[in-house]
Amino acid sequence: MEANSLFGWETIIMGRAARPKRHRRSWDGSSLELVESKLHPPLARPGIVARTGLVDRLLASDAVPVVCVVAPVGYGKTTLLAQWAQRITQPVGWVTLDQRDNDPAVLLTYLGAALDRVEPIDPRVVRGLAGPGASILGAVPRLAAAIAAMTQPVALVLDHLELLDNQQSLDLVAELAAQLPAGTQLLLASRTRPPLPVALLRAQGRVVELGVEELAMDHEDARALLEGAGVGLDDAAVDELLARTEGWPVGLYLAALTHKASGPRRHAWAGFTGDDRFMADYLRSELLARLPPELVSFLTRTAVLERMSGPLCDAVLEATGSAQVLASLEESNLLLVPLDRQRRWYRYHHLFHELLVAELDRREPDLVPALHHRAAGWCEANGLPETAIDHAQAAGDADRVARLVWQLAMPAYGAGRVDTTRRWFGWFEDQGLLGRYRSVAVLGAWLHALVGQPAAAERWADAAEQGPVGGTLPDGLTGQSYLALLGALLCRNGLDRMRADTQAALAELSPGSQWRPTAQLLEGIGYLLAGETDRADPILAHAAEVATEAGALPAAAVALAERSLVAMDQQDWQQAATLAEQASGVVRAGALDGYVASALVHAVAARVAVHQGEVRQAQEQLARATRLRPLLTYALPYFAVQTLLELGRVCLALDDGAGARVVLRQARDVLRRRPDLGILPGQVDELRSKLDSNRGGAVGVSSLTAAELRLLPLLPTRLTFAEIGERLYVSQHTVKTHASSVYRKLGVSSRSQAVQRLQEFGLGG
Repeated sequence: MEANSLFGWETIIMGRAARPKRHRRSWDGSSLELVESKLHPPLARPGIVARTGLVDRLLASDAVPVVCVVAPVGYGKTTLLAQWAQRITQPVGWVTLDQRDNDPAVLLTYLGAALDRVEPIDPRVVRGLAGPGASILGAVPRLAAAIAAMTQPVALVLDHLELLDNQQSLDLVAELAAQLPAGTQLLLASRTRPPLPVALLRAQGRVVELGVEELAMDHEDARALLEGAGVGLDDAAVDELLARTEGWPVGLYLAALTHKASGPRRHAWAGFTGDDRFMADYLRSELLARLPPELVSFLTRTAVLERMSGPLCDAVLEATGSAQVLASLEESNLLLVPLDRQRRWYRYHHLFHELLVAELDRREPDLVPALHHRAAGWCEANGLPETAIDHAQAAGDADRVARLVWQLAMPAYGAGRVDTTRRWFGWFEDQGLLGRYRSVAVLGAWLHALVGQPAAAERWADAAEQGPVGGTLPDGLTGQSYLALLGALLCRNGLDRMRADTQAALAELSPGSQWRPTAQLLEGIGYLLAGETDRADPILAHAAEVATEAGALPAAAVALAERSLVAMDQQDWQQAATLAEQASGVVRAGALDGYVASALVHAVAARVAVHQGEVRQAQEQLARATRLRPLLTYALPYFAVQTLLELGRVCLALDDGAGARVVLRQARDVLRRRPDLGILPGQVDELRSKLDSNRGGAVGVSSLTAAELRLLPLLPTRLTFAEIGERLYVSQHTVKTHASSVYRKLGVSSRSQAVQRLQEFGLGG
């Protein structure tokens, strides 16, 4: 079992999280369970009109890298691309986007999985760039290289791009479009214009655009659609309906369904305008009113579900026979889309779904929370915990949300899904529930500390201390014990309190508890900060062993790095080198480069390399640690200062006085907030004295400030300085100033030269 946090909490929690039964385990080994239906075009329903002319146009544009199909809901964008995918000779990767893809790590995983379905690719393309310290956009060149290495050109479809509102996810798509290898096509379907430099692509002849005008149906298309729906009309009636709908395919289809439901009454669509603003009234008066009441109830009440199966609908409706109803609806072509070949899972057409939700809110608004509550219970019991969270939030079932977030948050963080966890924790804040669940508050403080957000960590820790004590958490932790463990981690009240908190937590943990690696690591660090290295080393050795056995790889890596520091202090450089290499091996094995735990590992490895005279290796390790420096805050004060001290020592040894001054300034900032860190303040003062007597030295990457480091991942992108400023919430002038400083420190004169220089050191991507 693999875990990706500083002290291994997710290892504990991952063992208790159920795996969704209808999902396939993530191809990259992360905690994300893949919804397989997202990775395939929807299955064709009977009566679907063949858009032969449009498909032929797309096939003839196979040399154009980007295809944008942009139109409002109901214009057959997905159907068109699915028909194209059936006819094209080259392999096609497909991703149907949904709200969860607003976490860029989730989107990146699905992109990798879609390509892996075409031809196996190395999971490290995705996994190596997970974590809050990694650049998601830095994955694009690797993804592009993986595509280029495939045995034949591939096309990649992203459907429902309009559902993305996370800027990083949108930038990921835009960068992929800009870096497509030769022969590759990216096809985007969206209700709104995609976030691409379309004007530039158009000028370069690199984009094909299809919109409402192209997708609107003509007379022949309309006749075929109506006949497929079992409605026969003369030419005049077809033309009348076509004029009213303006060729809107879903409008034509709903009118056909209404005509069938209305029996002998002709021109049932007389009130239909073709404008979706009036579609709800039309649906209600002309279609739902003519269906059996029990079927209308089924349709509206199951509209709370994004995806449906017979058993799930039975649970939501507290009824039986839903599977037969779904099969009947599919046979009647009532805008139901099958999601698998076994016809076990379905969804409503998106417009129909939106209209049914609106109708449910009109008819039975008080029933909606209960429907979501039942859905949450079924999903939790059937291995769909993340879907259960969504339904529990909609139901206002905070107890269930708290229980599920406790189980899932750290595994999600361990897979790099930081935005997913922020969304979950943000819900508690939005609902005014920050102090109601101590377990969630502890977890929120822990996670915010790991991602370098000290103010948020403080806020959540305060809520944890003030919240109710009740309840038993996994591994038998009760009452104050897990709060003590959090107190030891954050070290907000000095070294003595940290050590006391550690002992309080250890007193409740059994020898086989999965929490022991965390507590033992903190115990060893406590002795180390007190200057008792002889007592610290065996505890750290045991912590490393226990953490390795438990699969808590970050905790194992940190324990080994701490032991390397002990060996350096004792001038046993051979042992220090051995332990540093073991720690680096754990980081490589766990793909932990983007996590704060790796900062100390890289710093220790750099110091060993300097001692061995391996200057180039020391510079590379220093650069890797530098990339993670924004995560080193007073939220984890001892860890931050330890790491910054080692970076300062390396910089001084490399005659990089500017870099040493920057990291020592950051260390002093931490100490101003957390002064009681044992021997560390004295070591900072000692290194400062050495630096004061050595004013010279070169200026390099290690001297980059935290603000400049945040700029680095965006330099290799297509983004302008103004657009970068929007991402970083600063002005264009500030970005330009930071960029000029970066160029100066790297010894270059342009953005392209800076990117090349950063790539040499493993920064910025």
